[in-house]
Amino acid sequence: MLNLPNSLTLIRILTIPFFLVYLAYHRYSEALIVFIIGGVTDFLDGLAARLMNQQTALGAYLDPVADKLLVFTSFVMLGLIDGIPMWLAVVVVSRDALIILGYAVIYVLVEERIPAKPSYIGKCSTFLQLTTLGVALLLLHDARLLDALVLDILVAATTVATVVSGFQYVYRGLMWLQSRAPSITRIG
Repeated sequence: MLNLPNSLTLIRILTIPFFLVYLAYHRYSEALIVFIIGGVTDFLDGLAARLMNQQTALGAYLDPVADKLLVFTSFVMLGLIDGIPMWLAVVVVSRDALIILGYAVIYVLVEERIPAKPSYIGKCSTFLQLTTLGVALLLLHDARLLDALVLDILVAATTVATVVSGFQYVYRGLMWLQSRAPSITRIG
């Protein structure tokens, strides 16, 4: 169970407290390095799992958990220290909380798991979220590296992609639920 890909995922999870402490103490260079390490381990764990044919049930659960933990904590902490607008952190966290809640409700109602397949817009949303986090960290590290307008544009694009993908996932969930349980047309 604890193969190379899963070990890399665990390393990514273990970097999160260091990342948060560095941000809390305004050590932005170190926070940026830890964030990059988290991104590299994310890439490497998936690559290793495929190349070494070491995909496991544990990895299938741990990898998205590690990703969400890193994204959630990054957005919340950067929002708290004004690295990004706090409202964007609320949008990102709320969207994912809504999706998780939807999966839980479907599981309770139908006692079946909905296939967790990311959509194209969902993947774009994740890419934009991670890019926004990276650019925010770069600007905190050294504001001279980029024009702040780049972050403003990314914040706008991330907001749109996050909201649209959230609606798309809710729609997909409702359609899946309707196809599995035609008798459950109204709740309440």
